This record gives sequence, structure tokens and C-alpha cells, in this order.
Amino acid sequence: MEQAFKIRPASQEQKKLLAQIESEAGTSINQCYQCGKCSAGCPVAFAMDYTPRQVIRLLQLNLMEEALGANSIWICASCEMCSTRCPREVDIASLMDALRRQALVSGRVTDKKVAAFNKAFLDSVRRFGKLFEAGLLLEFNTLTRQFFKDAELGLPMLKRKKVHLLPEKIKGNEEVKKIFERVKEIGGE
Repeated sequence: MEQAFKIRPASQEQKKLLAQIESEAGTSINQCYQCGKCSAGCPVAFAMDYTPRQVIRLLQLNLMEEALGANSIWICASCEMCSTRCPREVDIASLMDALRRQALVSGRVTDKKVAAFNKAFLDSVRRFGKLFEAGLLLEFNTLTRQFFKDAELGLPMLKRKKVHLLPEKIKGNEEVKKIFERVKEIGGE
């Protein structure tokens, strides 16, 4: 059922935060006229508390706390279907990503496991230049204190060579590290 929202006057702090999120995403929420094509094409909208269209509407109505606290920003698969379907070229997937980063920075993470997965994934790519699945699993399970979660799957996957005990080296790992350094320089995590 559609939720009713009332427009709130935006504080200077909210305006600044929204401008920062739009700048990071490289898009403007004011371009959205609420057609709903983004939500209609979203493969995970059924699991969201707010559809992509509703997240944009929260931002348009200056409901920043609700947007940052939405589970939807963590459920978003970043598949970019919403951005592709948008007739106004609003990059909704980038907005969702910017909202996730802001929620992490401001400590408004609603799903600690998603944040832990995000950290473990990026740590793996930072260290090895690509995903090291076994390392990701170990770090994620340690961060979430689920030490033996999925342990029974390890040996069969090793036998089938679906995962490896040691990370593989890639060409260009130094370039990947430089990307992470540049992100840190501009204020990223």
C-alpha cells in the first residue's frame, strides 16, 4: 500500500547532505517525475521496504532520515535496471550507492551483516585485486560472529575447485591499490 508522506522544510544541513549525495551520484532527484518505471523493473523491489521510486520521493520530500534508514538501500543489487529504465536519466543505482555510503559514514546502518559483507568484499579486492572467496567468507563470518556458518560447504567446494585456499595473483594489483588510495584521498572509505 502506498505510504503518504508530507513535505518537510529542509534544514540547511539536510540541503547540504542531499547536494552531497546528488553530487556523489552524479544525478539530480528533481529530474524524477515519479513514473515508477524504476520500481517496475527492479528485480528486488518485492523485498524492499521502499521501492526505488519511493526512495527518490523520500529525498524529494526532505525525509533524509527515512531514506538513510531504509532497508531498501541495502537490498538494492546495484544491477542498474532502474537507471536504465528511467526516461529522465536519473541514476537511481548511483543514488542508492551514495545513500549506502552516507549511512555507513553517519553510523545509520540498519543491517549490520550487509555492512560487514561490504567491508569484507572491499578488503578482499583491496588486498588481492579481485575477490578471494574463502577470505571473504572467513572475514564476513568473523565480523558477524557466525564462525561456523556454511562450514559444511567448504570441503565440497574445495574438492570441485569452486574456491581456493590461497588467493590468486592478478596482473595490475598495484593499479587496484592505487584506486583505493585515490578513493581514500577524496574522502571515501
